[in-house]
Amino acid sequence: MRDGRLEIVERGEPTPAAGQILVRVRAAGINNADVLQRAGRYPPPPGAPADIPGLECAGETDDGRRVLALLGGGGHAEAVAVDARHVLDVPDGVEWPVAGGFIEAYATAHDALFTQAELRADERLLVTGATGGVGLAAVQLGLAAGASVTASARHHQAELRALGAATEIEGDYDVILELVGGENLARNLELLALKGRIAVIGAGAGARAQIDFGLLMRKRGRIHASNLRNRNGDEKADVVRRLGEQVLPLLAVGEVRVPIEATFPLAQAQEAYDRFTAAGKFGKLVLVM
Repeated sequence: MRDGRLEIVERGEPTPAAGQILVRVRAAGINNADVLQRAGRYPPPPGAPADIPGLECAGETDDGRRVLALLGGGGHAEAVAVDARHVLDVPDGVEWPVAGGFIEAYATAHDALFTQAELRADERLLVTGATGGVGLAAVQLGLAAGASVTASARHHQAELRALGAATEIEGDYDVILELVGGENLARNLELLALKGRIAVIGAGAGARAQIDFGLLMRKRGRIHASNLRNRNGDEKADVVRRLGEQVLPLLAVGEVRVPIEATFPLAQAQEAYDRFTAAGKFGKLVLVM
């Protein structure tokens, strides 16, 4: 990565440190953080390569395991050194692009919905910006948990309804997963049920908003926000463990899936990033090696 452009260059194979394993990458999803890093607006955490983006991948270890991995960066390469606690085995029958585009979106959505917002089966969930990887993961996880799910998006309403979500916003919501940001937050307060929770994990439409604290207090609501990338290794290990126990079995049997918008060879990474920033995609864009 140089001056905001992606280039393919030869590097030596990474050497795993203590507690790490080497993964030879077969597929790696593209996420919004990768695009921000390319633009110089989201520096990687300590220990992650500054000039190789990629927060997730799937591939093979030297002993033949098929694994998928949560990364601080470096996944958009042919090999990456990974904290051994941050990998899960790829279920039988799951193809490389799906495995490569699974963990970042589902870990983010699962942590926000269930660990933080404590979504329950009898509650109503609203997901904003629902056609990206995290949004689609959240919709499916909410439905799998027995919640009533509304998906808000400018495009692809028919596809969202096919997943089982409603697309018309009406009534009050116990949990709102905010992936857009900006002035959405003020509207969210209007839509929030008594004791409702707003989880902010995206701010593409703006990082600032004005809210009515009186309304928030009357509803006894809660607003919180988070990301995964800058958490320490132990915290990420907990997220991955819960994902392996509670979500990976759903992927194995097809109860949740990873919609793939398109795949690109590594040599076309720049084209893939350009497609990511264009409007109208549904699901994940994945680099294949």
